[in-house]
Amino acid sequence: MYEAFYRYLEGEAARSQHTVTAYRHDVEELREFRRTALGLGESDPRDTTLAELRMWVASLAEAKLSTVSIVRKIQSVRAFFRYLCRRHGLATNPAARLVTPRLPKDLPPFMRQEDSMETIDSLDSESDDFTTARNALILTMFYSTGMRAAELIGLRDDAVDTAKGELKVLGKRNKERIIPFGTELSTMIEHYRTLRSELLPGVAPENFFVRPDGRPVYYALVYNAVHTALADVNIARRSPHVLRHSFATDMLNNGADLMAVQKLLGHASLSTTQRYTHLSYKELQNNYKLAHPRALNKED
Repeated sequence: MYEAFYRYLEGEAARSQHTVTAYRHDVEELREFRRTALGLGESDPRDTTLAELRMWVASLAEAKLSTVSIVRKIQSVRAFFRYLCRRHGLATNPAARLVTPRLPKDLPPFMRQEDSMETIDSLDSESDDFTTARNALILTMFYSTGMRAAELIGLRDDAVDTAKGELKVLGKRNKERIIPFGTELSTMIEHYRTLRSELLPGVAPENFFVRPDGRPVYYALVYNAVHTALADVNIARRSPHVLRHSFATDMLNNGADLMAVQKLLGHASLSTTQRYTHLSYKELQNNYKLAHPRALNKED
């Protein structure tokens, strides 16, 4: 049943490889907990009780896992038992009544616009070195389009059209969306493609971003390229997602329509995009406090 669930996620449910890996890890963790900690051996997962799940969640809390991680694990096992209900005759989902810890209402990390612009401007996008030019393009594409890391890694070469100034990405649940881009990114794309053709003559890569040997890039490579480029930026996290958040924040701060930003980001719910309006408002408050002579507290 376990392997059937993982195959279902990859095939019929069309989940990303990253999601499948996370679900597999979480479900297997529960499986091991029931087998060893509860002494149930390799028992039928359909026999899992709410009490067992509560003990498992308690063990996660005792192990000092973050609330975000615990919530994700609960969501994974809920999906697993929901699958068993639909396909393997489980009467009720034991995880449905499992209380989910309240997530902290942290705003997404982002860079100030001036830091984003300075970082992009510092990149050697015109370099004749393939890796240098490719990494510069990766950073610029993240900030210019707001795409997810998985979308960038899976971007097909034939989905990038410099003549139209648009690219097609395959988002969550295999939903395709079109993202426009400007002349700066178009120029960088053409330069990258020239270097790629010189490095791989006669090869037509299926993936847009590749390594020098023609194989597709992978997450650790993309993460390291971003992390290195943001090394001097004063920010808590230096990941591809920070550039996505910065894209959304700067779009809204510069007057973009909320629903337009939702479409560009590929958010299913407008409420997800609305987090950035709160973030933008916070930024306005900070600017007001710093700049307006009547905004200071008396004790300041």
